[in-house]
Amino acid sequence: MPKSAAPLQTSLVWEVSGLVAGVDEAGRGPLAGPVVAAAVILDERHAIKGLADSKKLSARRREALFDEIRAKALCCSIAEASVQEIDDLNILQATLLAMRRAVMGLRLPPKLVLVDGNRLPVLDIRAEAIVKGDDKVPAISAASILAKVTRDRWCLEYHQQFPQYGFDQHKGYGTADHLAALRLHGPCPQHRRTFRPVTDLLR
Repeated sequence: MPKSAAPLQTSLVWEVSGLVAGVDEAGRGPLAGPVVAAAVILDERHAIKGLADSKKLSARRREALFDEIRAKALCCSIAEASVQEIDDLNILQATLLAMRRAVMGLRLPPKLVLVDGNRLPVLDIRAEAIVKGDDKVPAISAASILAKVTRDRWCLEYHQQFPQYGFDQHKGYGTADHLAALRLHGPCPQHRRTFRPVTDLLR
């Protein structure tokens, strides 16, 4: 008599053999600038101490870890979706697009992609969404640091072009000072036209 088939089991992250990439983004909430995503495949032979959610680290610590991640990871990729793409697609779809670009930019193809949050970009690779993954998965923590530092550097660069808005301080978020500058000067080319209160000022 033939043996019955073994019951199917839910695949767990640690059952996957092969490279695992962590993915995260920075810049969904600000009123200006691109949304940035990063994908990182860590090297188990070169551990990086102190990886954590980028929001819980000081700017100085993020900068130091940025360099260490770039030096020690097997590979990493940073990508973005532009302000125009955010306005054309909406911020969620633009974020998923940036994530897809980051994954596709990896020099080594992962077998599994772990994405922070609860939504997944369209990929031809197996992927899993992990809520608060930047606190739980080192590769996602590393990706969050790369994305955050890259986005913050963008803000510093654009502060040189548009110092009246204070991008170096608020990083594009809708602080009282940023809103006051918007009302005084109107939006610059890097403000997201579909985000309130930018939209209101254009009416």
